Amino acid sequence: MHTEVHVHGTVIVRSGVTQAELEQTLEAWLGYVDIDGLAEAKSAREDEPGIVFDKRRRALEICWTGWVGRNFQKALATTFDALGPLSEEAAGVEITYYHEDGRDERGMVFVGPSSEAIEAAQRGFMIEDLQALLSRHFGDAEISEVTSLVNQLFERRWAERGATSETTMAERPPRGSGKRQLH
Repeated sequence: MHTEVHVHGTVIVRSGVTQAELEQTLEAWLGYVDIDGLAEAKSAREDEPGIVFDKRRRALEICWTGWVGRNFQKALATTFDALGPLSEEAAGVEITYYHEDGRDERGMVFVGPSSEAIEAAQRGFMIEDLQALLSRHFGDAEISEVTSLVNQLFERRWAERGATSETTMAERPPRGSGKRQLH
C-alpha cells in the first residue's frame, strides 16, 4: 500500500558544502524514490519545486510530494541523520502523510549540527505554536507565563538528560489534522 507524503522545510548548510556532498547525504531518500540526484528530485505536484539546493543561499529547499511505502520513514531518518553534520543551524522539516482513509498525519523532524541546536529549534517551534494558540484567548501577560513555564520544562529536561552529541535528528510526534494542508 502506498501513501502520499509531503515533506517541507529549509535546511541551511555549512559554507563549502557542495551539491555532490548533499546528494551523497540524501542517498537513502533519493535511492528510495529511485532517482540519482537533485536534478531529478521533482515533486509529484507540478506547483512544488521538489528538493533543490540554492548554492548562493546555502539552502536545501524541500517542498516535495511523492507516493511512498512503509520503509520511507526509515530512509528519511537515515537521510536526516546524515544531513545533520552538514547543517549550519537546526531546522524543522514538516512531514505530512495523507492516508487513503482521509486521515492526515503530520509531524515535525528536527535536523541540526548538535543536540543543543536541535533542542533550541524544538523550543522555538513550540513557543511559536503556543503563542499562536494562546493568543486567541489570552493576553501577552498570560502567554508569557505559559512560555516561561515551557522554557523551564525544556531547561529541566536538558539538565536531567544532558547533551548527547550523537543525536542530530529529533522527531516531534505526529498530529492528525483531519484536513489536507500542504503549508
